[in-house]
Amino acid sequence: MPTRRLGELTVGAQGLGLMGMSHGYGDSDDAQSIATIHRALDLGVTLLDTSDFYGSGHNEELLGRALTGARREQAVVATKFGFANRLGEPTAIRGDAAYVREACDASLRRLGVDHIDLYYQHRVDPDVPIEETVGAMAELVRAGKVRHLGLSEASAETIRRAHAVHPIAALQSEWSLWTRDLEAETAPVCRELGIGLVPFSPLGRGFLTGRYTSVENLPETDMRRTQPRFADGNLEQNLAIVDKLNELAEQKGVTAGQLALAWVQHRGDDVVPIPGTRREKYLEENLAAVAIELSAEDLAAIDAAAPAEQVAGTRYDAKSLAFVNR
Repeated sequence: MPTRRLGELTVGAQGLGLMGMSHGYGDSDDAQSIATIHRALDLGVTLLDTSDFYGSGHNEELLGRALTGARREQAVVATKFGFANRLGEPTAIRGDAAYVREACDASLRRLGVDHIDLYYQHRVDPDVPIEETVGAMAELVRAGKVRHLGLSEASAETIRRAHAVHPIAALQSEWSLWTRDLEAETAPVCRELGIGLVPFSPLGRGFLTGRYTSVENLPETDMRRTQPRFADGNLEQNLAIVDKLNELAEQKGVTAGQLALAWVQHRGDDVVPIPGTRREKYLEENLAAVAIELSAEDLAAIDAAAPAEQVAGTRYDAKSLAFVNR
């Protein structure tokens, strides 16, 4: 596995998103999930991405169980804070200094580690200056509880202000062939400041693999059932994009998902996507995308097959979009 840099942090070129092992996509099996984490480490994945929000802490506990013994030394542990009252509604975002300290200590306990390698603010608190939040995060670095800092779904302006308080190693935001919001302003600012980019959902929540043609076969608790891009009307238009990707993928002897993921990998040497899966089979399929070479002509053909303006529906529903810092 080649490596890439997120600020001063070196990680494998592709990470593993753990959210689906506890949250969002129906029931999961802990033993299967831990086996997938171990397989990822064996194959050179180092960046393992979790959050205190996923499964209301279960995901961090799961990762902690997977990293017992020598496994901890193989992993770059990334987790997030910010979604308060995780068991209640409505969800609240907190970025005040007291909550930052409280959330970090709770994550350390659940993970069973003495430090977090990369600590993100999961969503920006609109009611707390980012300087206060990042200032408290910087205190965690000085205390040895955290090594590097990150932000998630933050705007270019917020990133600049945060980075002025303490170096930000990584921005985690959604980035894929059907979500390209950060390309105009946010990614250039990150590159100006030396901040790495960690795309989540680089496969469009699995849609770009071509495995999902309807929500009817998804579990009742699967979050995709309520997302606009999977809704009737939008779904059909988006499936036409996947059909074009399939054609290109067949020409290269890869899957549509691998082609879409390779496109993300080719966004730059500062890009480390974190596709999520619970199964070793799909983990290995995703990791194969790291080795796929795409020429300028290939990239142009992929862009033509999946133009951003033809994607139907917003990437979140209105409630979730309200938490994205703009």
